Amino acid sequence: MKIREKSAIISQECLCNGIYSMWIETNAAEYASSGQFISLYSNSDARLLPRPISICEIDNTINPGRLRLVYRVAGAGTDEFSHMTAGDRLDILGPLGNGFLAPVTERITPETVALLVGGGIGIPPMLELAKSLQCNVMAVAGYRSDKEMFLTKELEGAGRLIVATDDGSFGTKGTVIDAIRAEQIKADMIFACGPKPMLKGIKDLAEDMGIPAYISMEERMACGVGACLGCVCESTHIDDHSKVNNKRVCVDGPVFNASEVEL
Repeated sequence: MKIREKSAIISQECLCNGIYSMWIETNAAEYASSGQFISLYSNSDARLLPRPISICEIDNTINPGRLRLVYRVAGAGTDEFSHMTAGDRLDILGPLGNGFLAPVTERITPETVALLVGGGIGIPPMLELAKSLQCNVMAVAGYRSDKEMFLTKELEGAGRLIVATDDGSFGTKGTVIDAIRAEQIKADMIFACGPKPMLKGIKDLAEDMGIPAYISMEERMACGVGACLGCVCESTHIDDHSKVNNKRVCVDGPVFNASEVEL
């Protein structure tokens, strides 16, 4: 169920350079799940299209509920959001897209080993997923350097955490794939979100390990509801909507079985 409403900002803080964490109060929390996203609309008439922000945490202990959105300032829209404070209101639409758990719930047991992999701003969706999985969780997070690390304490609280940095300033030097191989990690399934080269590496790794991988695609979105076809990715079979080998990331995803998409 999608909800369009004016949501109040509960709090906002800067986690590190250019990365912000915002808690909002919204009825959308009741219907949200890990892997979905929220579209945030600017208060400026000059910016008509919403900005899609992935859901980092869901808290329904307070009625009507709260969502945590962790995002990177990447342009005028997200810069506007970063200057908002508690009490300000945002026009939102959500939750949108398909989450991580729907295709795998029946396959997960307490003995299942789930490997969660996040790169950069693809790390936030891993936190709610780690909290939601009722199994053994390991997480690998990739950052540019130790100065750009965020959410590490929260992820450590949900399971074992391994960190990779591009410059080697913390953890394994290199990519998340380098860290997985260095630690000789074994798992029953992989969940991942990050830039496309990382997701390609995860897809190849999962194939080598003979396990399924579920990846959240990061694509530019315009409408967020599947109407504009601005966020299509190439799929391995013909899509029922477009009748070509495309899938709309905003509604068919953002989470896909890695075998369903070309990277």
